[in-house]
Amino acid sequence: MEVLVTFSPADIAEIQTPAVLIDLDVAVANIRRFQEYADSHALNVRPHIKTHKLPAIADLQIAAGAIGITCQKVSEAEAMVSGSRSIADVLITYNIVGAEKLQRLKALATRVKLSVVADSVAIVDGLSAAFRDEAQPLTVLVECDTGANRCGVLTPDAATSLAAYIHKMPGLVFGGLMTYPPAGGEAAVEAFMRVAKVDIEALGIKVPVITSGGTPSMMHAAEAPTTTEYRPGTYVYNDRSLVSRGTCGWEDCALTVLATVVSVPAENRAIIDAGSKVLTSDLLGLTGYGHVLGRDDIAIDQLSEEHGRLISSGPIALSVGDKIRIVPNHACVVTNMVDAVSVIGNGLLRTEAWPVTARGMVV
Repeated sequence: MEVLVTFSPADIAEIQTPAVLIDLDVAVANIRRFQEYADSHALNVRPHIKTHKLPAIADLQIAAGAIGITCQKVSEAEAMVSGSRSIADVLITYNIVGAEKLQRLKALATRVKLSVVADSVAIVDGLSAAFRDEAQPLTVLVECDTGANRCGVLTPDAATSLAAYIHKMPGLVFGGLMTYPPAGGEAAVEAFMRVAKVDIEALGIKVPVITSGGTPSMMHAAEAPTTTEYRPGTYVYNDRSLVSRGTCGWEDCALTVLATVVSVPAENRAIIDAGSKVLTSDLLGLTGYGHVLGRDDIAIDQLSEEHGRLISSGPIALSVGDKIRIVPNHACVVTNMVDAVSVIGNGLLRTEAWPVTARGMVV
């Protein structure tokens, strides 16, 4: 069954398009599903809020059992903490560079339990210089590259050396190891982390946290048993890329884009009012720019900024004014494209507009 039924026709009729719709009932079910898996394997959950950027949804994740949240940028963390009633523990999984950001980081550390990551001496030196005179040391984890080829030290030996460096630096305390592996990378995570943990502990340094993440492989997280914590992000909404991987079904997609048909210039072609400024240009290896719920025959084959082109192998059977719902390729970037999302479910009596609190928080 593709159609997500929480939104009624009456709800949708009131919404100006293009709009991003959030079905809270589906989102809560997604949150519970992974929390139950993690609980059964003694894994802490620290969801990445980049997908929703909404303090209210972070509160739902924490109420379900998450120990805190993951953010990418200082501004993102500031916005989430200010908007939430329950966020008390934040991990920023991004190298923090620059005096102004470090000063803001110091202020944030007085408001919540804060951890950050580093993958070089240069990053550690900056953190130490900022926190050396603070009453409370900053917790720093070593970021490790276990196959994603992004940030991170490349070997367990390098992780051990950087952990020892953090341990001796004023104002800092070593907090553990962090990685963001590619999908299916559990074996590589385990091999790397097991060796690094043993080597670091041999120096007399504790490794309290080993944190990994990624929604595509989240239901295999326990296959890296050295991991103590997991950071899924997209799982709260899901999207077309995850359906294509078999991670979820259309019925598990809590975020959809509502669009209106504004032109039907040919029998097999229609134009909608959602272009790259809403659906984004992310393909993630897919063909087309989203899935039209209930219409497997339609492809969204082309976007300009304000137009999306729909094509069908036969008559498209759409009229000007019709509304369609689209599961985007990548939910996380869609969230950051709009000022507010339209939310229903979880006890709400009608559709509500929720400002995307951490939208545009990229510094």
